[in-house]
Amino acid sequence: EALKSIGQTLSLVREQLDPSKALIGFAGAPWTVATYMLDGVARSIGKGERAQARSYAYAEPEKVAAVLDVLVEATAHYLKMQADAGAQTLKIFESWAEGLPDDLFESLVLQPHIKLVKRVRELGVTTPLIGFPRGSAALAERYAREVEVQGVALDTACPLPVGQAVQKIKTIQGALDPLLLRAGGPLLDRRVDQLMEAWGQGPWIFNLGHGIMPDVPIAHVEQVLKRIGAQ
Repeated sequence: EALKSIGQTLSLVREQLDPSKALIGFAGAPWTVATYMLDGVARSIGKGERAQARSYAYAEPEKVAAVLDVLVEATAHYLKMQADAGAQTLKIFESWAEGLPDDLFESLVLQPHIKLVKRVRELGVTTPLIGFPRGSAALAERYAREVEVQGVALDTACPLPVGQAVQKIKTIQGALDPLLLRAGGPLLDRRVDQLMEAWGQGPWIFNLGHGIMPDVPIAHVEQVLKRIGAQ
């Protein structure tokens, strides 16, 4: 009920958006949301941003697993609400997958995402899903193989060959640096060309590697679109 206004907003946007334009909804993924929830609980166990929640995951794995299960259920219903409101694609933002060793990636990201996708489908949602395990390029292929999403978003630091490998499994999305978009100029053109050359022949949704900066000049966005359109 507290998020009802988001569904209303999506419906209004969908009504006014050109039918040829896709509307993408999104949600914070379970572990990312949990890091903010657990930060206060874990202050006596670990220090530093997100290190606190990760330390708590080591100290109390069963409790953290229970929290993640609750968040899987809540997130599934939140994504369903967005699909019902007109979102044509749904993106799962795991912003703090970054830095996790492979065993924690398994328990905190991979398994919750598998459960989340399964639950979303059980709720009758057929909308395509994009998973974004940010900062986990070394595990991106595994994520693409094991999580039943239709696309995998890649972050700014993802090496181009990794993107090519993931692209053989799933559609990829990404991965222009938001700060480069803000800077503009010839380096922006060069990076767009590099991305197009590396990924342009396969299934790929051009996008940033994370959120757009609020002070990006519109002219720089137009520069990118023009560059893409010329190729």
